[in-house]
Amino acid sequence: MKIPEVFLVEVLHRPGSLAKMLAAVGSLGLTVEGLQALRRTQDKTLWELTLEVPEEGCEGLFQAIDSVDCAQVLGRSDRVFTRHEGGKIEMRSRLPLDSLNVLRDVYTPGVARVCLAIQKDPILAQRYTNRSKTVGIVTNGTAILGLGDIGPLAGLPVMEGKAALFATLTGLTGVPILIDTHDTDTLVETVANIAPTFGAIQLEDIAAPECFEVERALQERLDIPVLHDDQHGTAVVALAGILSGMRELELDPRELQVGQVGLGAAGIGIGKLLRSYGVTRLSGTDLSEDALQHYESFGGRRDSLEGILQNCDVIIATTGVRGLIRPEAVQPGQVIFALSNPDPEIEPTDALAAGARFAADGKNINNVLGFPGLFAGALRAGAKRFTPAMLIAAAESISAQAPEGALVPSPLDPAVHRAVCDAVAAAVDPPA
Repeated sequence: MKIPEVFLVEVLHRPGSLAKMLAAVGSLGLTVEGLQALRRTQDKTLWELTLEVPEEGCEGLFQAIDSVDCAQVLGRSDRVFTRHEGGKIEMRSRLPLDSLNVLRDVYTPGVARVCLAIQKDPILAQRYTNRSKTVGIVTNGTAILGLGDIGPLAGLPVMEGKAALFATLTGLTGVPILIDTHDTDTLVETVANIAPTFGAIQLEDIAAPECFEVERALQERLDIPVLHDDQHGTAVVALAGILSGMRELELDPRELQVGQVGLGAAGIGIGKLLRSYGVTRLSGTDLSEDALQHYESFGGRRDSLEGILQNCDVIIATTGVRGLIRPEAVQPGQVIFALSNPDPEIEPTDALAAGARFAADGKNINNVLGFPGLFAGALRAGAKRFTPAMLIAAAESISAQAPEGALVPSPLDPAVHRAVCDAVAAAVDPPA
């Protein structure tokens, strides 16, 4: 696994100096992820240099840069940790508590009237509380990013990140919920017991196969939308990317031979959504017999890795195995989505150089494009559950907003998330 490390490097302000410093970095086989000038004096520039560094570190980096007569490493930057310091989220009052009248209205004694009104008519909670705009972000920490079972507390920065995205992109309140258990029944029971707090539940980073049972049980038990983002958020954005790529190639996605490598939570979620969209030629491979049987239960066909790489038009890999797909295995004209984070099964640049028509990794085909609008649309429409039609509507909306030549739009464009929200809300089945 590669980790982005940030270094502060002082370079003489004269022609060729920056190039010499970067050449020293390149001589160690490191990739520059970012470069930004922080401060310039008359004869020197302080650069913030972000490098992709192996997990075990990079021996000799400081010495290599310092050996250049025009550069010096001043130290590491703690930018990432600084941005996390104190947490990334907080809950604030919407009302200014600036008088005794306000205090008495929003708290005691006035709040008692609202409590009794909700007791008589629970639907009033949608109007007089923030429940209809609040999502519980639930994890037990068993499948955090590509890091594995690191526990719920270590996964809290990810849950805070999700909450920050909800707030920034859709105005929803996301509340991280950490549940310290590996027992499926305990996890389901705990979430069910706290569910009245929330308008919807986002399950996050729960390992397969338990995640399937947890989601199913909660969907059956609760009358609010429940979505396991690792399955369905990823599936929505993957389908959006396929729709965009096939539009560029003037091909019908339903007529493609799609191959999946890795049938964990994301792989199964993608496969199910592709089937719902109408893709019938679907092949998959996994080391788990249980996963293969699950895949076959909804119409997928098992195949070998070699068979999938040789015969499929679109390859979607979600294995977590860096470098699994060798460039020589890529067939000319294939579409390659290597979605494992933080390291893909094949780098998009390598897949394109080997003849792929389109290639993307998990940095581009990322569920941040999907889940904020999915939940905002479901909550706005008062949906009781997510349906395939809602997921497909989200994927089509994301694809429709992709710039020409791109598979997906920018995840930081608020208009993208508003459009996804609108599409999802319109796809909600009206009450019977």
